[in-house]
Amino acid sequence: MAGRSILHVDMDAFFASVEQREDPRLAGRPVIVGADPRGGRGRGVVAACSYEARRFGIHSAMPISQAFRRCPQGVYLPPRGALYQQVSREVMQLLQRFSDLVEPISIDEAFLDVTGSTLLFGPPRAIAESIREAVRTEQRLTCSIGIAPNKFLAKVASDLNKPDGVTVVPEGAERRFLAPLPVRCIWGVGPRTEEKLARLGVRNIGDIWSRPRQFWCERFGKHGLHLWNLSQGHDTRLVQPHSGFKSLSHERTFGRDTDDLKHLEATILSLAEAVAKRLRNNGVGGRGVTLKWRWADFTSLTRQTTLPHPTDDARTIYQACLRLLRKLLPLEQKVRLVGVAVGRLEAPDRDGQPELFGEQAGRKRKLDESVDAIQRKFGRGIIKKARLLEHTDDEPRFSTFLEN
Repeated sequence: MAGRSILHVDMDAFFASVEQREDPRLAGRPVIVGADPRGGRGRGVVAACSYEARRFGIHSAMPISQAFRRCPQGVYLPPRGALYQQVSREVMQLLQRFSDLVEPISIDEAFLDVTGSTLLFGPPRAIAESIREAVRTEQRLTCSIGIAPNKFLAKVASDLNKPDGVTVVPEGAERRFLAPLPVRCIWGVGPRTEEKLARLGVRNIGDIWSRPRQFWCERFGKHGLHLWNLSQGHDTRLVQPHSGFKSLSHERTFGRDTDDLKHLEATILSLAEAVAKRLRNNGVGGRGVTLKWRWADFTSLTRQTTLPHPTDDARTIYQACLRLLRKLLPLEQKVRLVGVAVGRLEAPDRDGQPELFGEQAGRKRKLDESVDAIQRKFGRGIIKKARLLEHTDDEPRFSTFLEN
């Protein structure tokens, strides 16, 4: 894979920056996108925050109550998923002017392979500068860009000169670039792995090289080989255009922690319907179903299952989640948050869903499409299943993510 030029384009504080763009009065102010923290109503987390808010130690996924304690003078806004999606589509279309090989990996970031674009647009650094200028003038937003021989290095580089910066990793300088960086920069190294590595005296990526590859394979198995390869700057994955989102999810933070099983099941049904609707809107189905769970003490877990056929059917997703829920019973404590995600996306199998056959499948499909059309015109709350009418929590919080 020698000789490739990969760009990772990462929009700066995307949700918050869009809000500041839409309302010029917010320029220069700490903006926090998430639940309303006032009056005891806010029990969610920070979805995004401006750089002005980050100076107060606020970051994504922080409990909104904690953010409010740190910055009570901040501007707290609810997420506007439809707006962010529209801006994201416009940004992705902008990127496609510079390469046919554009791979969105979330709503606010994408890889570009510009190896074949240099004759038209100049060297990779010039392409990056052109992209930044186009984003600035056309969207009135900023982005940070990493340039490197592969995807891993480009993504790490884009994070080092934020906001509105460009970082270049020349071919042949991979190890020198990585050596001083903390090991948490490696994909897959979370807090637990970082702690294990620290006990081995490994804090920076260069420290990994003090032991041979075999040591890491024996110590961590396949993850050890992954750790070793990325520490060397090796990554052979190609930029895959039009791959789109690989996992769609919705989650809900309850107004009060709950152990009401009927309420939990109804919430999961609502989340399954929201995910299924977005699957249909994107023309895909998924085989991987994930149930996300957060206890009252903020401990989180996920449980996953694989379906025999890709689906965009809410009932199928819901039943898979119920099977996962049963494995968590009896409840250890009350529940703060629950989420539903569907991954391993591909074209949905209309005929292979085990619950729905023949004419029944066709009628169910037409019903789903009719409900989707009504909700698009009049709002999601205009039509609901009867068992959901008594549950008045806020609508599921929008989130879209990609598994690498």
